[in-house]
Amino acid sequence: MYKFDFELDDFQKEAVECIDNSKSIVVCAPTGAGKTCIAEHAIHKALEENTRVFYTTPLKALSNQKFYDFGKKYGEGNVGLLTGDTSINREAPVVVMTTEVFRNMLYNTNFGALKDNLRGVKYVVLDEVHYMNDEQRGTVWEESIIYCPSNIQIIALSATIANSKQLCDWINTVHSQTELIYTDFRPVPLRHYYFDSSKPFDILPLLTPEGRLNKKIKPEKKVNLYSRQAKKQNNVKNVINVLKKKDMLPAIFFTFSRKKCDENMEKCADLNLITQEEAKQIRLEIHDFLKDHVYLENNKNLEYLYNGIASHHAGLLPAWKLLVERLFQKGLIKVVFATETLAAGINMPARTTVISAISKRTDSGHRMLTANEFLQMSGRAGRRGMDKIGNVVVMGTQFQSPEEVAELVKSSANPLESRFSPSYSMVLNLLQNLELEQAKELILKSFGYFSSTDRLKPMILQQMEYEKTINKLKQEKCPFNHTNEDFIEFNKLKDKFIVFRKLTKTLLRQAKQKGQKNAPEVNEYSNKTKEIRNLMQKYNCEICRGYKKHIKNLEIINRYEKRYKDLCKNIEHQKDIYWNKFLAHKEILEKFGYLKDETPLEKGVVCSMIRAENELFLSEIILKGILDELQPYELASVVCALVTEDLRSDVYPNQPVSKNTRKALNKIKEIRKRIAIEQRNFDINTPMYINSYYSPLIEQWILETPWEDIAKQTDSSEGDIVRVFRRTVDVLRQLSSLPDINENLKEKAKEAVRSILKEPVDAE
Repeated sequence: MYKFDFELDDFQKEAVECIDNSKSIVVCAPTGAGKTCIAEHAIHKALEENTRVFYTTPLKALSNQKFYDFGKKYGEGNVGLLTGDTSINREAPVVVMTTEVFRNMLYNTNFGALKDNLRGVKYVVLDEVHYMNDEQRGTVWEESIIYCPSNIQIIALSATIANSKQLCDWINTVHSQTELIYTDFRPVPLRHYYFDSSKPFDILPLLTPEGRLNKKIKPEKKVNLYSRQAKKQNNVKNVINVLKKKDMLPAIFFTFSRKKCDENMEKCADLNLITQEEAKQIRLEIHDFLKDHVYLENNKNLEYLYNGIASHHAGLLPAWKLLVERLFQKGLIKVVFATETLAAGINMPARTTVISAISKRTDSGHRMLTANEFLQMSGRAGRRGMDKIGNVVVMGTQFQSPEEVAELVKSSANPLESRFSPSYSMVLNLLQNLELEQAKELILKSFGYFSSTDRLKPMILQQMEYEKTINKLKQEKCPFNHTNEDFIEFNKLKDKFIVFRKLTKTLLRQAKQKGQKNAPEVNEYSNKTKEIRNLMQKYNCEICRGYKKHIKNLEIINRYEKRYKDLCKNIEHQKDIYWNKFLAHKEILEKFGYLKDETPLEKGVVCSMIRAENELFLSEIILKGILDELQPYELASVVCALVTEDLRSDVYPNQPVSKNTRKALNKIKEIRKRIAIEQRNFDINTPMYINSYYSPLIEQWILETPWEDIAKQTDSSEGDIVRVFRRTVDVLRQLSSLPDINENLKEKAKEAVRSILKEPVDAE
């Protein structure tokens, strides 16, 4: 067995033993506890045994970092990389990839045959498996676990979650023998502080030794954020000064807006946090980096780096973020102002993390941070082997109370929730290899279905409450021993009696007006009324004091029985929600001619190989020939519109798109309309974007307009432009490798990719 050059913790030893005994494992431990060395044990075993290991991560940036780290550790020839747009040494014994690429491999699609993809693979590391909680991409982890062959050992590494045992039990059910390795031990314990702006030159311990809120902490006063006093106060600079004085740097300062990251960095412009020796090192590092990235020479943020301060968020150029990460890892950046994406596994541990607030704005409004989000960010504090403790500082704001902060700090982790959601490509891929019933078995293996008991628990409790109420009401005794059925019969007779009595009186009045006596119809209705009256008297209800209460109870029972019936129906629907969604997608695919007799047709095979927000939408566009006659820059322009999510309604492109692009987009709108109608009929909400905001920019970029001129034409950040261009490249690459489509289109897609991937877009 491989020996590490340090003593393993108990949970690491347990995990290593399980791997050696051919068991899959779920390792659930706090951020920074040392989960990676467990994966490294599997890597060493694979290299010793001449087998292979796949190491999957949720983010391309994290995959790149692991590829770089493992290459240095195990030799570049032993390590490969596979992301959506990069393929390096894919046959290596150790291949790092995004989890999405691994899932696509298991589908037998454009990554080749499954047996070739997984040849010699004995271990699959699923790093950051708690990403199953991710709203948009969580389903990828479930699919990867469900479809992973049972002879491959899964090593699932997760941050702390509340239902780790449930996750382990599920993997045990759908894959192979799996053991849970759980610890809440942090090698570098955390200490929590609070920055109270009434004491701008200090930070206060948040909790007492007994775990209560520190009484010295005062709530923030309500102030007008635009007042002179608010603008004058520089709490960001104050807290950084405190951290420097207390030797608590380097720090990551988390905030929830890119704009705020940059503003906070600017607020610290006159701070110098580094020594003269560090300043020399920074200049040397930057000088070497700029040799390969000349376009960053005039970056406005350079001046801050020389003072040991940086900003890190998705709006920045990829190469710039890489520079910040490298300088931070070498201890040359003392404070980095970052959005929470930095907490998602990138190797940038700090002595201290500062959290600007415990609430954030989302697409659905303002909300408090979840316990998991707070744990993920605070877990970046404390460097193993360098710090005895990690520090977490929460900034006081007028929108939160110290009590709420203390409650969040003491909260347990949230449970992992399923985000499993069938898609068009999932339906087509499964039905290429399986019968419908076999596909159903796989769908019912999802973590969502497995955990549905917990998900449905509130509804089941409500169902039990309804049952209890109905039974209680039905048990009320009648003094004359009549049943509810008798009472219902009496009420029917009573209603009938009232109608007949009214009719009899009406007929009698009409007969008198006509001077008729003993009119036959009057006698008939009079006798019928008496007959009903006699039947009513059998029930004694008219003389019963409990009659009104009884009738009210029956109304309540009817109301509760209707609710109970609706709830039962909803529970059944929720139980089968994943299978019903699968069938809904299947129906639509049949309507558009992608499936027949539950078997994918030729166009269905093409669609199954597409990875997009809405595979059917993109497939229809390709197969209708709308893209065939476009030039490379026009093709890229159209694809760019299809991958750009909806922006604010008041955002418009500054430049018009080319004529052919506009014509193609108008045809595409008709396709979207047809699919939207069917999706609405089947209650499917898979998005279809047509947003040409960035299309003129990508046209100009391909036609050799300099990057500086491209960036000036929009209010969007350079990082956003790069991200959209790279999404466009991802779809163009798929176009270039799809079977049975226009060869000329494939060549133009390749040409467009080559034209887009130049500095700064091509930087990893």
